[in-house]
Amino acid sequence: MLRYALPLFASAALFASPAAAQVQVQTSGPVVELDVLEVVEVEPDIVTLSAGVTTLAPTAVEALEQNSAKMRQVVARLKTLGIAERDIQTSSLNLNPRFDFNPQTNTQDFRGYQVANRVTVTLRKVDRAGEALDALVREGATDFYGPNFGLDDDTAAKTEARANAIRRGQDMAREYARAAGYRDVRLLRVAESVRGREMFSQERAITVSASDVSSGAPPIEPGVVGIGVQISVSYEMVN
Repeated sequence: MLRYALPLFASAALFASPAAAQVQVQTSGPVVELDVLEVVEVEPDIVTLSAGVTTLAPTAVEALEQNSAKMRQVVARLKTLGIAERDIQTSSLNLNPRFDFNPQTNTQDFRGYQVANRVTVTLRKVDRAGEALDALVREGATDFYGPNFGLDDDTAAKTEARANAIRRGQDMAREYARAAGYRDVRLLRVAESVRGREMFSQERAITVSASDVSSGAPPIEPGVVGIGVQISVSYEMVN
């Protein structure tokens, strides 16, 4: 999104945040304010997914015992794939009574207790995502969320995005200055907000069984991820 303002006379204090209001920058020419977003696309080097086990039993104790046994198998299988303990984290554990609507009696009939346990896993080899999914299903996992691709260290991508954003902001400011009859611009203010943006990947829930992957690991395409830097810049038009 671009936002432009061309007042005849302006001071940086007029558009500075309250915390920065003490800094006064005097201007004599028009000021142009721009919001610039730059996104650098890179290949991901990590992938996260959530794997879970859901069980249903007549009593809460039975449901938890069954779920715990299956979940221990899932976690053990993850470790055999070379995934470190620090990359396996329990993200949710829920125990609730289960009721199903009975249309004949127009009542909610008790079916038992349901336990859902889920772990979030970080894979540091993105090409093994399909293999991991296949192994987890065969070990008893019943639902998944993901995959979500990202960067383990996005410092370099953010640095490149910053440089691109500053350069594009300056180029646009100069275009406005020259269109208004000025020769150049002087930088007055820069404010930044940084965000990571996943591209061509969206978190979604899938439910699978061992028969769904009997033909082998499902294909998982990592695509690219985008690391975005958004800046707000203000320039004074000068001669």
